[in-house]
Amino acid sequence: MSESALEEVSVLPAIYCGDGEFQLIQQSAQDGLVVQINSTVGGERGLDVSLLFHLHPRYPSCPPDISVSSTGLSKSQCHNIRQKLLDQAAVLPPEPMIHQLVEWLQGVEVTEDCRRGEEEVKESDKEEDWTAVLSLDHIRSRNRYIGLLERWSQQLHLTGRLLLGRSILVILQGARPNIKEFCRLLKTVKVDVDSSGKKCKERMMKVLIETPSSSSCEHGLQGFIVKSYQSLPELTAAFQEINMTEIYQQIQPSLSD
Repeated sequence: MSESALEEVSVLPAIYCGDGEFQLIQQSAQDGLVVQINSTVGGERGLDVSLLFHLHPRYPSCPPDISVSSTGLSKSQCHNIRQKLLDQAAVLPPEPMIHQLVEWLQGVEVTEDCRRGEEEVKESDKEEDWTAVLSLDHIRSRNRYIGLLERWSQQLHLTGRLLLGRSILVILQGARPNIKEFCRLLKTVKVDVDSSGKKCKERMMKVLIETPSSSSCEHGLQGFIVKSYQSLPELTAAFQEINMTEIYQQIQPSLSD
């Protein structure tokens, strides 16, 4: 990482010093830095947004990757805001820009066009939403692995659960192409380390089920939540609380293999 990038990240906590306002998610020489800033968008309306900035090792020579999530905005609105941030980052000079981007975003209005876009995609979102359950072989580098899963789910506008126990399960909901991209990333990016400590890809990942989301579970997931379980009844309860008992029954034979 460049000295200017490290210096920028070191001062951001002093600027965004409110409770939960700033978080350093990841820092490594190979993958760069990932920081999360909780801010607002919409001018005087002040809608809360969560911004995830991935600063590549060459940053600020190249702009950051950005993902946007919000409980008060639709997927299409978050996508539009993300694109505006990326466009703004592309025209800024190659120097530290995170604070500048956040300040710029605070003055951006959520337009009527965005709201109309939200209404237009509501029905298509329902039609396109799928649910998938993935089985992972192991997680050794826990912080790195989980950080990547959370980042990908935000970038791909997927909601989900990571259930840690005897079986490691990832439950995903969202557009089917985005779920497939999530699976592709799992198998092509070095997400973990093997028994010798070398970085490795998730080659043993299995898709246990992939199905259109039912009306009973389409609103069951929000965000990407990590949860541990100790027993089979706790795993059963984890699926019950998100209205996915039927899906759990379908994958149960695979869990006992």
